[in-house]
Amino acid sequence: MTETGSRRWIAIGALVLSLLIALYIVSGCNQGTKAGSTETKVTTKDTGKKVLTKDERMDWWRDARFGMFIHWGLYAVPAGTYHGERVKGIGEWIMNNGKIPVNEYEKYAAQFNPVGFNADEWVRLAKNAGMKYIVITSKHHDGFCLWDSKVTEWDIMDATPFKRDILKELAAACKKQGVKLCFYHSIMDWHHPDAQAPFYPNYNDTKKSNPHFDRYVDNYFKPQLAELLTNYGPIGVLWFDGEWILDWTEPKGKATYDYVRSLQPAILINNRVGKGRKGMEGLSKSDEYAGDFGTPEQQVPATGLPGVDWETCMTMNDTWGFKSYDDNWKSTEQLIQTLVDVASKGGNFLLNVGPTPEGLIPDPSVERLQGMGKWMAVNKESIYGATASPFGRPAWGRCTAQGNKLYLHVFNWPADGRLEAPLAGAEVDKAYLLADKKQAKLATTVSASKVTISLPEKAPDAIDSVVVLVLKK
Repeated sequence: MTETGSRRWIAIGALVLSLLIALYIVSGCNQGTKAGSTETKVTTKDTGKKVLTKDERMDWWRDARFGMFIHWGLYAVPAGTYHGERVKGIGEWIMNNGKIPVNEYEKYAAQFNPVGFNADEWVRLAKNAGMKYIVITSKHHDGFCLWDSKVTEWDIMDATPFKRDILKELAAACKKQGVKLCFYHSIMDWHHPDAQAPFYPNYNDTKKSNPHFDRYVDNYFKPQLAELLTNYGPIGVLWFDGEWILDWTEPKGKATYDYVRSLQPAILINNRVGKGRKGMEGLSKSDEYAGDFGTPEQQVPATGLPGVDWETCMTMNDTWGFKSYDDNWKSTEQLIQTLVDVASKGGNFLLNVGPTPEGLIPDPSVERLQGMGKWMAVNKESIYGATASPFGRPAWGRCTAQGNKLYLHVFNWPADGRLEAPLAGAEVDKAYLLADKKQAKLATTVSASKVTISLPEKAPDAIDSVVVLVLKK
């Protein structure tokens, strides 16, 4: 080989090496985002648009603090009863708990004709309650789809007499009213033969494996995700569930996380996309698992989760999907104080409604949401964008914070008119009632260990009166 040829091959080798390094870097960027990370990895080709950090993606969600969960599907038709017998458990699990065969369950589709459904009314109800986002079940564990899926006929358009795309109508209503639309989507599928359908009568068997599950993921699960994320505009959150089955693994979760982000880079994804949650506590076991936030279910962490984004999801009664005889309703007072409790610990509150087969949100749910909306109209400043309390849980209520303002949520109005906040060495600018538009100053006394605020004899709100304590900057 000549010297010139040698130099030429050295140059070619250097070029090849640089290309390999570049490919390695790109591959590394496509590995997804660890939970708790403040960086967003590149998951799409360079479009010239700014790549958002995780904090930037989470910004709207952290500000919102309050959202509506909607569990709705064919399970609303039996409403907790099968063959004249009440089935134990939550309404949307009736196919599993009632041991209903696939061909029998499919008959409910012909009865699902929710002519009372009005997307604008649903969104208006959520917005007036103070909710900033809606998460609806695009597909629950029974596999039935509330949109016009081209992958299956097991959907609202092909299997029911209703023949209207629920998600399309909700997307339009949310866009018009300025509410973020989000989708819940089940990984598990009791109806699909390549997923859990063959496990009948125990669709939820966590020890069985379907040898064709990867085929379900590639030919059904992923194509449906693509439909949801390309046909309905920007989606705020993709809220996965059903990840506890044997065939779902953390690598599948991370791959799904990356796939979803490749379609909508700004979207948020809960930790149930992978194996990171810890039972009903919903907490990520470590930052090695996929997902942007934790999902405590039917509970509020006792001390919150400092440094971790989380969202408590909760029902108003005992069930998520509609169950005609579930009348164990939480009071409006309890729901408002739970919202405040969650916000005081730095979390979000996702409160559920389970519409009827006619497409109506039950009256008890409407009444409670209207009550919450009335309270939020006065006190929303203490919830939106709120951060966790700088001190523990006081006997009189809770505290939320924002900038140099502390919002003292007084559940138990002091009989002696003295409200004590454990703030050592605080420098107080002023204090006033949030409900007082004139912001008349309340007398304050500062000691080495606490701030004492003199309150009027009567509480402005019987459920939660908010005192704003402004600290000097």
